Amino acid sequence: MRIGILGFLHESNTFVAQKTMLANFRADLFLEGDSILQKLSDSHHEIGGFISTLRQTTDLNIKLVPLVVYRATPSGPIEKSSFVALTERILQAIDNTPPLDGLLIAAHGAAVAEEFPDADGDWLTLVRAAIGERVPMIATLDPHANLSKRMVEACTALIAYRTNPHLDQRQRGEEAANMLLQTLRGNIRPIMRASFPSLVINIERQLTSAEPLASLFRQADTQRQNARILSNSIFLGFPYSDVPKMGAAALAITDGNETLAQQAADELAEAMWQKRSELQGVLISITEAIQIVTSHPDKRYCLLDMGDNVGGGSAADGTTLARALLENSTSVGKSFVCIYDPEVVAQAIEHGIGSQLKLQLGGKSDTLHGKPLALTVDVLSIHDGKFREPLPRHGGIVDFDQGSSVVVKTHQGELTLLITSKRMVPFSLEQIKSCGLDPHQFRVLVAKGVHAPVAAYQEVCDEFIRVNTPGSTSADLFSFPFQQRRLPLYPFEESCTWKSESSTR
Repeated sequence: MRIGILGFLHESNTFVAQKTMLANFRADLFLEGDSILQKLSDSHHEIGGFISTLRQTTDLNIKLVPLVVYRATPSGPIEKSSFVALTERILQAIDNTPPLDGLLIAAHGAAVAEEFPDADGDWLTLVRAAIGERVPMIATLDPHANLSKRMVEACTALIAYRTNPHLDQRQRGEEAANMLLQTLRGNIRPIMRASFPSLVINIERQLTSAEPLASLFRQADTQRQNARILSNSIFLGFPYSDVPKMGAAALAITDGNETLAQQAADELAEAMWQKRSELQGVLISITEAIQIVTSHPDKRYCLLDMGDNVGGGSAADGTTLARALLENSTSVGKSFVCIYDPEVVAQAIEHGIGSQLKLQLGGKSDTLHGKPLALTVDVLSIHDGKFREPLPRHGGIVDFDQGSSVVVKTHQGELTLLITSKRMVPFSLEQIKSCGLDPHQFRVLVAKGVHAPVAAYQEVCDEFIRVNTPGSTSADLFSFPFQQRRLPLYPFEESCTWKSESSTR
């Protein structure tokens, strides 16, 4: 049996002005054919789970057919011609291979392209048409997906990660592959239904191991004890995509029972709706965060820069927390911030290790994330920016490249800066260690994320403070000029009501 493997992953922030181009995919993950097996077989990514499960199957004569895998770091909407080109490459890869018996897909679910607000729904629908209606097609999704009806209609089954930080991607890949194999054996007939509560879950509340989400996922796990329910998923949504499908959702898959699938999905959606007020953000200001840090000098802190969340598409060059740490350096102590600024990296490399420089650092991508910092620094070291993370971390990726990077120390206070020439998600402490720094030496570490950094940074920090900084991923959703989102949505329409499909029958 010929089982295809493909991936197309992007989380698109429509409040970021700069478009995501084909070159951004080429700079991140752009794999075709056997290079997919070479690059991702041993990864913690769901595609690693696809590959390992299929290779271990002995009762079916399985031939893996690696097609394409494209991924770009979260950023602005995908530019139209780039989206069309990538979609055409996917369809061409399918056309160039003999007919498939099944297809496993790694998608994200929050992709938006120019003129294609439901980009995932569009390309998945085209893939379905290309392989035919009878071929089982099972896809994994990020729980930050903004689920659409077209995505559900295109696929035999959809399976979302169950953790944030995303540490179970490989396991979900294994689950998807096993469901596909069971379908091909004729042992099950997956039926999928979804439910769409009129709800936005604030990004600050999206830590799955803590309340209010922890009990929701326990409820989802309890549902799965019913042998007739093959799988279920809770979609937290991605609130920085101003599109009609933006918002939370729930989904269930049963063995041939449409009514049960809808009831199970509605049950999860109704549980989310009942917790709607708890699912709104707790916003801590920069001033409040610094006060907490200075009031507890015996603790090590990670300040999570929610407004400059690189994993949500932000600029990565925000300066607001770095400025606050400098202004309070005496009471804060040794601190660390990573900032994207290729111009400064080039300047530091030109002058070399040991040089003293006057810089205008960060705040150059846009006007949302703070003004450039005027600094005098010593250049401590220069690095190629490549590092490797062997442990399961958010995103499931092992190899990283943040481009040529420099470490500098400020004259004004106890602030050490890692300056990179590529935007880099803070998913791994190896980002810091690979540049000759020991994370333990800092009392305060800034990570430009919300929940994704926790898996790594909990090794060196006593507490996390999610800081309501300004930017394209601010936790204050009322600060964004939404134009295309569906109506009504709580909390924007605070008095709105919602009833599930099951409850209205």
